[in-house]
Amino acid sequence: MSLPNVDKTVQVGTHGRELMYRDALNEALREEMTRDPSVFLIGEDIQEPWGGTFRVTAGLSAEFGADRVRNTPISENTIVGAAIGAAVMGMRPVVEIMYIDFVTLAMDQLVNQAAKIRYMTGGQVKVPLVVRTQGGIGRSAGAQHAQSLEAWFVHTSGLKVVMPSTPADAKGLLKTAIRDDNPVVFIEHKLLYSQRGLVPAGEHLVEFGSADLKRSGQHVTIVAWSFMLHRALEAAESLSAEGIEAEVVDPRTLHPLDVDTIASSVAKTHRLVIVHEAPLRGGVGAEVAARVAEMVPDSLDAAPKRVGAADAPIPYSPKLEGIVVPGVQDIIAAVRQVMYR
Repeated sequence: MSLPNVDKTVQVGTHGRELMYRDALNEALREEMTRDPSVFLIGEDIQEPWGGTFRVTAGLSAEFGADRVRNTPISENTIVGAAIGAAVMGMRPVVEIMYIDFVTLAMDQLVNQAAKIRYMTGGQVKVPLVVRTQGGIGRSAGAQHAQSLEAWFVHTSGLKVVMPSTPADAKGLLKTAIRDDNPVVFIEHKLLYSQRGLVPAGEHLVEFGSADLKRSGQHVTIVAWSFMLHRALEAAESLSAEGIEAEVVDPRTLHPLDVDTIASSVAKTHRLVIVHEAPLRGGVGAEVAARVAEMVPDSLDAAPKRVGAADAPIPYSPKLEGIVVPGVQDIIAAVRQVMYR
């Protein structure tokens, strides 16, 4: 199996600047709102002086006005429902739900309406809706503000699910999401907002279903996304000192999922470890492992290994929070296991 093009990024801007993850998202929103007057933002506290809970929409209400950056009451079901109505009438709403845990209050709108309308109308009605939200640990936010619920949405036909890990991918994927004619759940991580990285200036799009090879290696493939990608890269550097060179693949989008790139990497390394912050049971890691086993069964020299959170709510205690979700040493241990060391 030949390795497909793992970076289908389109870059028209010639100069990369170092931006924080939150600023890369802000730039994507600004560029898309400037380019297309049908794009508008809706959510809680997204206008100034707040600019959103994590300051992603800072400055946009001053620039584009209250009609295009709309504050709402605290009613997630209403927010998403109103955005669906606007989308089917030709607008391109970008919803901000401040914590992924609160998307549970809009599941009927998102799963039974947004995800189904295009299919139920035979493609006659499009739903160009983006729901931006954030999940994950890191701020001792407790069990109701720190979950990783991406598997819920991956399981729903009709939804696309995006989880960017770097500032450049955050910008490129958000711009692609806004231009998509289907509903997209765009999941950010609270620990990534202050991360810095090079971001292309100007037009920058990242195609959905295009995994990125973040690190080359020959002995084991590690698949990880969002904040766990960075722990996987740290683990890979530590393993290198032991003579184990890990290849690290970032799917970037969980649906559509670029299984070809992952399977091609496994065909080279013959071992697979999947890392995610969500609980193991029913997690996306199981889907990745199953798809790879189906595509390249003869390439596996060891059973795929999943690394995920414990089957427990996220604790409030910072120390316990760090124990429940995977750490660098957990990833290293999993790699050693598939390497029979």
